[in-house]
Amino acid sequence: MIKGLVITPPVIGRIAIGRLVQRNGKWLPEQDDSFTLTTQVQGKDGWLLHPLQQSLAQATTNGKLRAIPVRLLFNDSQLNLRAEFSAFDRETGRPRCVGNGETARRVTSDGVEVLPCPTPECCRHGQEQGCKLYGRLYVQVEGQQDELGSFIFRTTGYNSVRTLAARLRYFEAVSGGCARHLPLLLKLRAKSTTQSYRTPVYYVDLTLREDDPLQEAVGFARAEALRFAEAGVDIAALEQAAWQLLRNGQFEEGDAEEMQWVLAEFAPELTAAAQPTLDTDGVTGSATTASTRLTSAGPRGRPRPVKLTDRLGSGSADSAETSS
Repeated sequence: MIKGLVITPPVIGRIAIGRLVQRNGKWLPEQDDSFTLTTQVQGKDGWLLHPLQQSLAQATTNGKLRAIPVRLLFNDSQLNLRAEFSAFDRETGRPRCVGNGETARRVTSDGVEVLPCPTPECCRHGQEQGCKLYGRLYVQVEGQQDELGSFIFRTTGYNSVRTLAARLRYFEAVSGGCARHLPLLLKLRAKSTTQSYRTPVYYVDLTLREDDPLQEAVGFARAEALRFAEAGVDIAALEQAAWQLLRNGQFEEGDAEEMQWVLAEFAPELTAAAQPTLDTDGVTGSATTASTRLTSAGPRGRPRPVKLTDRLGSGSADSAETSS
């Protein structure tokens, strides 16, 4: 195995919230109130829709996909959701400093050093470099054919990361380590805050399927886990391999598409005039929250921030909630 290369779960598609719109000759992210599933292929008009998008949207009353039936790839919640404080190079989109609130790995002139991580609010380097919370959620969408592939949802939204982290730990605990077999829903929720001027701020949640009591869902998950074990499917070995691959390098660097998304999310001032193929905070291809703000006229003509939600691709709708 090549050393120094972090290997993440295989991705076959992306989950996003939002889209890119053209204003005054510039492509800018615009929040949406529904999910979009895309492939990893771009056309002249942006990311191509995944075949599952149409089939799932047709099952809704208004064509808006606000809940996606999913399952987890792993029982370990930390493998399903990778969330860290991150600062990226604003030219390449590659990580420069990644921390967990206690320690951080930072690229310096002497190489990669391990330093204290006081969180972005208390870190001068983090404030200078635009460090923020960055999460990647890996899920399997019901109906996909690849049993070891996943859809990725990228987000910088605090509400989404906090909610998803709590849900995943809860499901792991109550299922006795069988969370991989729970039938779940990835749901889009809304909330209002004073900072959003009472306009809806979207974030992503993970729940049991509707009309599926907890005790029945857990019973089903444990029975499925036993059935898989009897068939010789070793989930513990799968998770051990996943951890080994993640620890094979210093940083979880994504592909060119993710680097485009990172630049749009972490350095929007550099990408406002980018081409429509650019992936900004979930709007066209990532499941993240757009923390970028547009300015529009507020009450009495005063400028007010309009926070964006996760954009299309693999993002989440937390744009406005990053600072909530």
